[in-house]
Amino acid sequence: MTYVIGKPCVDVKDRACVDECPVDCIYEGDRTLYIHPTECVDCGACEPVCPVEAIYYEDDLPPELRSYLADNANFFDTVLPGRSEALGSPGGAARVGALGVDTPMVSDLPAGAD
Repeated sequence: MTYVIGKPCVDVKDRACVDECPVDCIYEGDRTLYIHPTECVDCGACEPVCPVEAIYYEDDLPPELRSYLADNANFFDTVLPGRSEALGSPGGAARVGALGVDTPMVSDLPAGAD
């Protein structure tokens, strides 16, 4: 099980969750943040600090955000635009910094989508 960042984070990227995460498993894409599903230890520290309520425990995802579960995993498991290989599990977001890319699902969202 893992925590998931959904659509309310797109174009917001507040980063309070990044500061709160004790295992550095929240990675920065171009328009949103992504939680690494195997690096996350399910502590829940990120959820209450999110100002837009974009973070959910996997089992608590509302139906309209369920596609974000697979999308968060896809961010790490597929080759994203502008990259030559999948990100995989680099062992912490600080090691790679802001990545400047998103999954196709997020990239295709219109600006200001809510």
